[in-house]
Amino acid sequence: MRFPLVSARRLGLPRRAVSQILLTQLAIAAGVVVLATGLFLAPLSAQLDDQAMRRALAIAQSAAADPAIAAGLLDSGASADSPVQASAERIRRATGAEYVVVLDLDGIRRSHPSPDRIGLPVSTDPSDALAGREVMEIDEGTLGRSARGKVPLVAADGEIVGAVSVGIAYDSVRDRLLGAIPGLLAYAGGALAAGALAAYLLSRRIQRQTRDLAFSDIAGLLAEREAMLHSIREGVIALAPDGRVRLVNDEAARLLGLTPDSTGTFAGRPLDDVLGAGRTADVLSGRVTGRDLLTVQGPRVLVANRMPTADGGAVATLRDRTELEHLGRELDSTRGLIDALRAQDHEHANRLHTLLGLLELGLHEEAVEFVTEVVGVHRTTAEQVTEKVHDPLLAALLVGKATVAAERGVPLRLAAATLLPDRLVDPGGLVTIVGNLVDNALDAAAGAAAPLVEVELRAEGRTAVLRVRDSGPGVPAARREEIFTEGWSTKQPRAHRERGLGLALVRRLAERQGGSARAGEAEDGGAEFSVVLPEALR
Repeated sequence: MRFPLVSARRLGLPRRAVSQILLTQLAIAAGVVVLATGLFLAPLSAQLDDQAMRRALAIAQSAAADPAIAAGLLDSGASADSPVQASAERIRRATGAEYVVVLDLDGIRRSHPSPDRIGLPVSTDPSDALAGREVMEIDEGTLGRSARGKVPLVAADGEIVGAVSVGIAYDSVRDRLLGAIPGLLAYAGGALAAGALAAYLLSRRIQRQTRDLAFSDIAGLLAEREAMLHSIREGVIALAPDGRVRLVNDEAARLLGLTPDSTGTFAGRPLDDVLGAGRTADVLSGRVTGRDLLTVQGPRVLVANRMPTADGGAVATLRDRTELEHLGRELDSTRGLIDALRAQDHEHANRLHTLLGLLELGLHEEAVEFVTEVVGVHRTTAEQVTEKVHDPLLAALLVGKATVAAERGVPLRLAAATLLPDRLVDPGGLVTIVGNLVDNALDAAAGAAAPLVEVELRAEGRTAVLRVRDSGPGVPAARREEIFTEGWSTKQPRAHRERGLGLALVRRLAERQGGSARAGEAEDGGAEFSVVLPEALR
């Protein structure tokens, strides 16, 4: 599945993901530098304006504090050679102000950098200063735009006799601002260069990690990965280095019988929380190592393989071997029946020869008795089973197992307490349980001095109780729980399937129905396996 390229190609942008990321990072870095520069210059301009106005105000305050200026204002007229003009010009030259203007209560200039304007009214309103208030402002006057400070001029007796207005040329403020810009731009350029270098190094790392793919290719690969993982008929579970689940495809969820949480996913949850404690979690987490490991999850027999990933995580695959195990067990049963039939065929030939000899010798009564005895033995076995076990599947299984047991020289009998009505909810599950336990009992009793296998099946209300006893060596008390673990067996594996699953399946099938499976010791020695299935009968 391929996806069309995005509009980056139409816009003339590079197609590779790393190039687009680099350009994006450079654009972001440049934008941040420009924004930071603007945010710095805006308050700098206001700060320089404030400093200029405060400087003008300070000069005006110093001039107003000179008693000679107030005295000259009262004693002399408005002329270019007055002492007020001389003092004001001295202060202006000493401080570098654009102008120092002294005015009287009528707003008439008594000093000015241009002597021809002495005696004329000021160009701005002096009422605030003449009223006794100090003023700071930036305004337009006869000498142009300036930062101004105005203070009242007080005589020796405390009366306001005029005002002092000082101006700082606004061009000087602008020059200071413009003078700060080159240094600021140098810092901004250095920051931009550092950001560009960091963006380049990061883009190179991303290039290695993305293998120089385009965004559309990455999106296509992700879509293909999702489609592939959820369409294959093999379970896949991806795990993070800390053991949390990264991904569970649909088949794995089905095989493991998992139900997603409220978010609809398993991602981020610990594996033990998702699966619960048990062999399956041990195998998938790597606590049990090996290839093609068998595990039982619910009613299913699974084959698991685990492959570590470069980041410390792992990917585990699951295959369903339930049907194969069932086929293998059916094959075992079929082989046993074939061996029994082969032996019966040989025995039947011997009996026919015996019958023929009796007839040829004219011993007709003996021949009738011989045939009656042979037929009665098989009829009795089938009748005994069907009288006590009314379910046809279980009855057929026990008749077949009795034939196999007879061939192996192990008597198979039903306990006196056996009585099971034909009301089973899941006869197939009970057939699997009985078949596995009887097969194990036959294997255990085959080598005993007095071989015997006894099966007890009875109903207690809606509960089915099964007990299988054998005269074998028994199970040590320390291993009576271990034998129900997947893969545990004392027998050699057969070519078509693994060993160590029968008892694990028995316990899982029992627990799935809310029951239990336990191993113990029979009264006469040997092993006794007990299975209790609540609600097993209708």
